Amino acid sequence: MNRTHLSQLAVLATVAQCGSFRGAARELAIAPSAVSHAVSSLEARLGVRLLARSTRSVAPTEEGAQLLERLRPALSEIDLALESAVEARDRPAGNLRLTVPRTAAHLALTPRLGAFASAYPDIVLEIVIEDRFTDVVEGGFDAGVRLGESLQRDMIAVRIGPNLRGAVVGAPSYFATMPRPRHPHDLAGHRCIRFRFSSGILYRWEFEKDGEETEMAVQGPLILDEDHLIANAAVDGAGLAFLFEDYVRDAITDGRLIRVLEDWCPPFDGFFVYYPSRRQMRPALRAFVDFFKIAG
Repeated sequence: MNRTHLSQLAVLATVAQCGSFRGAARELAIAPSAVSHAVSSLEARLGVRLLARSTRSVAPTEEGAQLLERLRPALSEIDLALESAVEARDRPAGNLRLTVPRTAAHLALTPRLGAFASAYPDIVLEIVIEDRFTDVVEGGFDAGVRLGESLQRDMIAVRIGPNLRGAVVGAPSYFATMPRPRHPHDLAGHRCIRFRFSSGILYRWEFEKDGEETEMAVQGPLILDEDHLIANAAVDGAGLAFLFEDYVRDAITDGRLIRVLEDWCPPFDGFFVYYPSRRQMRPALRAFVDFFKIAG
């Protein structure tokens, strides 16, 4: 194989991942013109168009997508070989790219990111916030973080957070005029602050007690897509909120929020880091998993 092709293929893969020549140039720390030249030279040598270019974006052609699909494992193996060489000096290094929902970033990762950066100064950790489930291979990620119930069976999953629990809460001012619900069905008569996922779907409140499971498509005057905003709106008396307990624990303790339906909100497994089964795990990913995983 012409060794020039190897560097050009690496540039092609980076352009496809970034979706632009300028983004790839920043990632590779080279001039945009060098990126364009590498891709154009590769296309000329192969006699096929690999990228479809427009004024707004760059995307692989059908031929380019097929090439990248077969190329990705080989480039991953090269990355593994290089990082394994670095690991030989007992210092994992390299870029580590994760897809993480906002809640997991707040609750499972943020409290320990500083310690991780101090422990592994040669690892560049990139966290991409995405609430939808993402195919880590197709998205060019090393791994992802999600709730255990969302994981695909062909993924290796390692738990990185404690049990989670939901909490239905409202402000004292809200309950001054509204009765406290005793059963999830009572929520039909309440103003509820709803959460919309990035996919556009409204979250249906989920409850369980003594083997009975129920979901409620609640109604209310306010729809938000950020948990902290929902918590603040609940404190202000806008309505009932259903959030992870960790977001509202302090407000419950100091009386700004009142908890209801607690017996319908049992704890459940927390967050997991997931990644595809491979012959060899990247040293940087192994360091991340070992650092964040739950002991035992």
